[in-house]
Amino acid sequence: MSDKTNRRLVIAGGGTAGWMAAAALARFAPPGTAITLVESEAIGTVGVGEATIPQIHLFNGALGLDEAEFLRETKGSFKLGIEFDGWLREGESYMHAFGAIGRSAGLLPFHHYWLRARKLGIAKPLIRYSLNELAARTMRMQRGRRGGTGPEVPYAYHFDAGLYAAYLRRFAEARGVTRVEGLIESVEQDGENGTITGLALDGDRRVEGDFFFDCTGFRGLLIEQALGAGFDDWTNYLPCDRAMAVPCEGGGDFTPYTRSTARKAGWQWRIPLQHRIGNGMVYSSAHLSDDEAAETLLANLDGAPQGDPRPIRFTTGKRRQHWKGNCLALGLAAGFMEPLESTSIHLVQSAISRFLSVLPQGDPDPAITDWFNDQAEFEWTRIRDFLVLHYTANRRDGQPFWDDVRNMALPETLVAKIASWKAAGLIHREHEELFTDVGWLQVFAGQGVEAEGYNPMADALTDDELRALLDGTEHALVEEVKAMPRHLDFLQQFIRPAPQGVPS
Repeated sequence: MSDKTNRRLVIAGGGTAGWMAAAALARFAPPGTAITLVESEAIGTVGVGEATIPQIHLFNGALGLDEAEFLRETKGSFKLGIEFDGWLREGESYMHAFGAIGRSAGLLPFHHYWLRARKLGIAKPLIRYSLNELAARTMRMQRGRRGGTGPEVPYAYHFDAGLYAAYLRRFAEARGVTRVEGLIESVEQDGENGTITGLALDGDRRVEGDFFFDCTGFRGLLIEQALGAGFDDWTNYLPCDRAMAVPCEGGGDFTPYTRSTARKAGWQWRIPLQHRIGNGMVYSSAHLSDDEAAETLLANLDGAPQGDPRPIRFTTGKRRQHWKGNCLALGLAAGFMEPLESTSIHLVQSAISRFLSVLPQGDPDPAITDWFNDQAEFEWTRIRDFLVLHYTANRRDGQPFWDDVRNMALPETLVAKIASWKAAGLIHREHEELFTDVGWLQVFAGQGVEAEGYNPMADALTDDELRALLDGTEHALVEEVKAMPRHLDFLQQFIRPAPQGVPS
């Protein structure tokens, strides 16, 4: 795209999705591009996505954000993984921690040796071979490698989504993005080809554009109401359709991990920030009333609630076409995936990145939009499968909701993944699906899905060599964690501004 194109990009809606798009476009769109964001303070945002996965480093890094400033501005903390409490049975927990499990030997991933060792009765739980989980459970944290050596500590963040949007707004506006305050009353379209030409706002105003981003939330004002992109409903796989969200005062452990606790008909999240704890209940309205959900949520907080629980209704699923004509849906306008594995913000990020990789110079070519939608279909369905595994592999017998999801029909793609694991301990990461073999391993093991076999190349080690591999791995990781500072101490030191006049 050259200067003479003078393309006009219009973002309908703000919130996290809208301002992420605005910030990225302000940073990467060619000179001469006019970027306008339309939002109304009269319309609230859902804003429950306060936990992230490590890929957010790519987005923040591409923008050139200062990490310490970002954490100060968003009241953020570090995240090493997600604890799942009670998902297999009441009183049992496991963690999906970021980063490696153990260390490979030869051609085989570590988990085949671990599976063999389990059959011999000499394997310990996966936590003993996970640097991130050992650190998380002991409330410790470090960035990168200690002293330039040792294993990597991959991490993500917890942050206030509203503060993140405000931070990105300041970034975007400083780089020329124009914000227009107003309610969108209608979407104007070309009478011949149906493409969007402008947004009619209250006060008899109009914002024209060449390409539009729909960040209008569940209603999908552009992508669905105007363009009829269609919606794939996944309620048959993920039946939770309600959420209650409420922040509370800080209290309890300042954990460098998110906690997801299974409840009677859903689950509760806990996300520690510098200034408060984010909490919420995700549940099935067919199995639990709103009043019961609110009561359960309020009874399980670390501190005094900061307001009344805010109800959210949703349908899990996605648009059949995320990109249609000259409109791309982002955030809740593109679909909803419950925040069980903290994927909401990542899905915005990946869509923006994918769009920038094929940034259209004029009218989008159908071949490009088809490719984009195929990639989105693959990404969303594989994340869906990963979430469904958490539900269906439960042993909370006698609880109607959990009995129902344990016995539901599964997507064929998930059936195949489970079968490969059970037969031979095989975890195949297809193409660029988000969750790695290590992520699937932790959920399979944590949810009690047993592998009957393993790759026979693991038998190349003698029993003593196998024991030495496991014990040596565990010892090295434990020693590494002992040298780490406490999470709270590390965070406070990291975000502390340099004194005036002293080089940072």
